Amino acid sequence: MASKSAFPPGSSWFESLKKSFADVPVDTANDNAISTSEFLEAAESLASLFDVLGSVAFTPVKNDILGNVKSKKVRDRQLTAPADSESLQSLVVNELKTKKHTATEGLLWLTRYSLMSLDPCILRPLFELTRVPQPSSSGLDFTSTALRHNQSNPQTELSDSFRAAYGTTLKPHHSFLVKPVFSAAMSATPYRKDFYAKLASDQSKLETDREKWLEALERQVKILNGFTARKEAKW
Repeated sequence: MASKSAFPPGSSWFESLKKSFADVPVDTANDNAISTSEFLEAAESLASLFDVLGSVAFTPVKNDILGNVKSKKVRDRQLTAPADSESLQSLVVNELKTKKHTATEGLLWLTRYSLMSLDPCILRPLFELTRVPQPSSSGLDFTSTALRHNQSNPQTELSDSFRAAYGTTLKPHHSFLVKPVFSAAMSATPYRKDFYAKLASDQSKLETDREKWLEALERQVKILNGFTARKEAKW
């Protein structure tokens, strides 16, 4: 049976988002400062993509993304010091001045590791114990790379695009314990035609909405990867 879109005719998953990455303000006149509130809302909205993927294998990933946004991390720092947290960059710099890095670390996990830890209670301690260097690639980078690969290769299945993206972004930084778990998750992705049919009934509109969202996500990932590699963002 063919998959049907979960959204009304003429709309798409991208339009259902509370906040799209395409709507996140980036202040080019202020070192590409990314607005904290809108970015966090867009990240929360992204988590619903794993519901569309339809596999329970992605549930811990979704929960990890939401946890880094909400649970005693980035959002809490923003609420505690709103004047010092208007942009993600200012949030990090000002928190580090207090000799704390809870929110900064949460942002790193959100942007770099959110798709790495299918079981954060187990894998994060392992990560710390083995002292793996921080990769320049991110979980959001992994997501955008996979979707860009799939969009650029119309005959390629979603699972193949996710595997290709995994190989160039996160795999080099994963231990032998994590790689098999991710391999299983890649195999749990739906067929390409089913996935896109769920995102929208009008595929031409879907392409327009997807490109706008994806371009914005890619730009913000690039900005954050550059910023978090700088001395001022380290502790």
